[in-house]
Amino acid sequence: MASKYEDNDALISEERADDFSPHSDDDNDDDDDGTTSRSNAIITALKLIAASALFYSAGTSFAETYHHANSNNHATSIIPTGTLSNVDPAELGLSTPSKYGYNAAPTTNHASGHGRRLSDVKKNPPSYMRELMKDLDARKKLMEETPPEEIKYWFEYTGPLQKYFYRYSRSRKKADSFEGRDDSGVANSRFVDTAGGGDEFSAFFSQKDVPKDETSAHARLVGNCLAMGNERRPNRGKGSVWEELYHDSANHDRCRVLFALNTVGAGRSTTILWETKPPAPHSAEPRPWISEQETAATHLERNLQEIDAMCATGQIAARVQVMVCEPIPGVWTDWMDSMLPNCGGKADPMTKQGQRDIKVDERASPVQVVVTANAKTADVCHDLKSGFMEQRMQDLVLSPPYLTDREVDVSKFDPAVKTTHADLVSSDDHDLYVAMKWSTLVTVRGINSFLQASADLAIAASSKDNQATMGEDDEDGVTVLLSNAPSSPYLVPSFVRVSYVSEENNKVAKWRMHGDFFHPASWEICKDSFDMSWIPGSLSGSGGVTPACHEDPKDCGQWWVYFAEEQMPTSPEVYANEVTPPLVQGGSNYIWMLTERQRREIVKVKVCVHAAGDDKATKEKCGDFPQAVIPLGDLESFLMNFTPNTALGKKHSSSRFPGYSRAEEREKDREAVKERKQLKDQEDIEKALFDYTIYPSALFHKDATIKAARARDFVITGAKRDVDAVGPQRVKSAYYDVTITKPREATSAWCQAISRKGLCTLYADYFRSSADERCLEACGMRKNWSKIDKVSADEL
Repeated sequence: MASKYEDNDALISEERADDFSPHSDDDNDDDDDGTTSRSNAIITALKLIAASALFYSAGTSFAETYHHANSNNHATSIIPTGTLSNVDPAELGLSTPSKYGYNAAPTTNHASGHGRRLSDVKKNPPSYMRELMKDLDARKKLMEETPPEEIKYWFEYTGPLQKYFYRYSRSRKKADSFEGRDDSGVANSRFVDTAGGGDEFSAFFSQKDVPKDETSAHARLVGNCLAMGNERRPNRGKGSVWEELYHDSANHDRCRVLFALNTVGAGRSTTILWETKPPAPHSAEPRPWISEQETAATHLERNLQEIDAMCATGQIAARVQVMVCEPIPGVWTDWMDSMLPNCGGKADPMTKQGQRDIKVDERASPVQVVVTANAKTADVCHDLKSGFMEQRMQDLVLSPPYLTDREVDVSKFDPAVKTTHADLVSSDDHDLYVAMKWSTLVTVRGINSFLQASADLAIAASSKDNQATMGEDDEDGVTVLLSNAPSSPYLVPSFVRVSYVSEENNKVAKWRMHGDFFHPASWEICKDSFDMSWIPGSLSGSGGVTPACHEDPKDCGQWWVYFAEEQMPTSPEVYANEVTPPLVQGGSNYIWMLTERQRREIVKVKVCVHAAGDDKATKEKCGDFPQAVIPLGDLESFLMNFTPNTALGKKHSSSRFPGYSRAEEREKDREAVKERKQLKDQEDIEKALFDYTIYPSALFHKDATIKAARARDFVITGAKRDVDAVGPQRVKSAYYDVTITKPREATSAWCQAISRKGLCTLYADYFRSSADERCLEACGMRKNWSKIDKVSADEL
């Protein structure tokens, strides 16, 4: 229900209600009385998906993580259904032969030298690739027909002209704007008017009449979610909460996602948001343009629209837990509920004359408002430096048993059992947890990419070829082996916030970004914040966590951004991070995700550390907390738009800035610039360069690619490396290691645009299993990059 849970002891354990306990599919078919009892408390039993048990990190047995591939011949036919949710799991290439969940049923492929199983679909690409093929033809035609003297390197950037509204004049009642193209590939609300993660993602997840041989591609999100999610299944029968929320008579599983929304700091100007009125959903006149910075309501509204669009795909079942410091007016609860009609919300009765709906507090709802503070702690909760809400958000998602002040037997406790209050939606069973601040945009693209990256890391950890310890001859400082051994690193995909430049930013941001108002940039990381690693076997196939690497898996895998520093926001958030550090080292406190399997592994470590107390020796045996990584080939999908776009140009606190691990080197660079008098009488520019962090997403992608290519080049050259030579000697980046005054070849630019838009992951079935290798490098899947012309194949 969309109710306001205001119990001060919200996290204290109570006996779980049995009315919505999970049932097997056999139970769902019984249809006894077709009814489900309700209480006035919050209905907490939205249990949606049966999932397999996949243990991801240290201590996980290979038998529980490895999913055997089954052969299956797919007939080329059309599924005459409105949405993919109506397709039976067996038709998606999924089956349930054991309690450990779904197995893959990949198409028949032939082996390839680089370790992937391939099928030759280049001549007859799947339907979702046709527009991209047309785009490639158009790019080639442009290069062929344009006179050489007119060709410029920026021709590779294509896309529609977009309006950027940057300032509103109250006197003229008009918003100023200019036109341009945002080629960054980052999902944002500024240039994309409709929810859905972008045009390609909206079209893909809403596609009707999916050809049967493409169902595995469309089922990747659900398959990965089931494999990494909760094994407990919900009651989806007639009269259940599931049917009431989703009206799903076909009784199909979805990916259960809990969104924990931190609303501290949300307001309109200096007024707390809840003291204003929510936007009118059905106003008679056009809504006035509101600047990004004026009110948090527009950002909250867009996030709710994105979540509703996820439910509309038929693959996701979302619940939203709105976390506030004090009780809020019921009109806001009703409004949030009305914004999620595809998730089970109902239209606001106030917007329909003569119609009355059931009160929100008396029916199942996808929204739950949780008051996390009491009268004594309310002021601390509102303090953005306190880290109070960040801690409460972690507690609600993890639900560790020590929150109940009970003695926990570390050797016997079950991390799957949640001991927080039964009325909290977070105490229910979920497959994926998304914790975020109101100002950070979440889309189905981010959900899809996180699940795929988690599956990729999981299959690498369970690979037979990675179980042996890396020998001294194999250690190259770049390759990282994941295994089920306790010594293996525990990696979790993480996110970085980015912000656009606006007219309301200060001059430093404009100097640093020059004319790139259309390009987002990060302020919490820099070039020194990360390293690059090659993880063998880190490619998962369709149907859940299944191997995509077969022969010679050492050369089959992905490049990953490996965070070497903690992310450093500006004040006041940097101080909140010191009080409540992010769960994932190098990750963000303002947008993070965990699958149910990842949650359980973190709970194990948390409980062990809590039980150890001040005993440092015991704490060291508890295991490490997870480390943040991002797949290089899908980098932009993990760059999340900070929707107010006010972050750039703010100065970091002393000793709390990105690149802190190399502060001495940075200071030496600054002194060298002064000695050379390169910025003589330009102190403002010097401060902008060295005292402020503005890291554009395009530069992030370039730096990461060059780091990876150079690292591999050093490994290949070894002792034969020419110490006097400048630049790469054996391998290079085909896209970035070129002269920028000349146009790049059309195919290379096409592949790079695919990577920036997140299509390497969205169309993973094609790019991972087809014989089309043109975009392997752009998608981060080519270990040895591109050979330099003068180098022979034997030298690699």
